[in-house]
Amino acid sequence: MNAYLFLRRMRGPIMLLVFGITAILDEYTGIGYTRSWPLYIIAWGVLRLAENAILAQHPPGTYPGYPAPGGPGYGTGPVPPVPPVPPVPTSTAIVPVQDDEGRR
Repeated sequence: MNAYLFLRRMRGPIMLLVFGITAILDEYTGIGYTRSWPLYIIAWGVLRLAENAILAQHPPGTYPGYPAPGGPGYGTGPVPPVPPVPPVPTSTAIVPVQDDEGRR
């Protein structure tokens, strides 16, 4: 298993661990849930930074099961020809409008 998938799968348990640590801190110290929200944001941000660092080292095309860039599935086959567009009439003549009885 590659490091990126491992970290993605561990994100939930790590966040549960952070919530558990917050519960212990709430029980034994004066730090409650209302004052610990920055801890959640910091933990989530560190996990995201770690995921992005792993992706920067190993782009998704290098993982098993992903097609390589430029390989099949990336549109490298022959491009179908584009049908010609018919010309649009550009007449500027004013045509009088007639009602149902032929009056103008």
